[in-house]
Amino acid sequence: MLHIIAKINNKIQLKLNKIGFVSHPSLSIGKNFRLGNYTTFIIHPTSKALFGNDIEIRNNFNLVLGKNVNLTIGDNVFLNNGCSINCLESIVIGKNTLFGENVKLYDHNHSYNEKEVFPKDFTTKAIKIGENCWLGSNSIILKGVNIGNNVIIGAGCVIHKDVPANSIIVNKQEHKIISNE
Repeated sequence: MLHIIAKINNKIQLKLNKIGFVSHPSLSIGKNFRLGNYTTFIIHPTSKALFGNDIEIRNNFNLVLGKNVNLTIGDNVFLNNGCSINCLESIVIGKNTLFGENVKLYDHNHSYNEKEVFPKDFTTKAIKIGENCWLGSNSIILKGVNIGNNVIIGAGCVIHKDVPANSIIVNKQEHKIISNE
């Protein structure tokens, strides 16, 4: 019985989300927009979000757009389960780009000095992701990063510097095996 209720709840959530998006003045959605369950869109009224054609967003997606923000997602973009976009300035995602599960984008960081972190002050810098890119699962893209076209970001990478076009980025991970005998 609980399984049936969960399925009904998912369908209701999906329909409510789609109805809410259609009427939001700051949101433009292209053709063939597919949205998974349990997604959250928090968009400040002064911000703009443009979604191209043929976009698929899987379950548990979170979008937070602060004041006076611009988000542009090109055509034919796929965002897998658990992805998150948190934007206080600008994020552009090029067409034909794939996101693995749990990819996170943050175009900002908390302001801090030597003694404390200020919870409401942020430093921001735009993120740009080129066309035909693949961001592996659990990768994180930080403020100010420009990723060129045709780039693959390996799973688990934290990207804090620009990545030139036609590159593959992987974590340098060495496994040290220690005997427990």
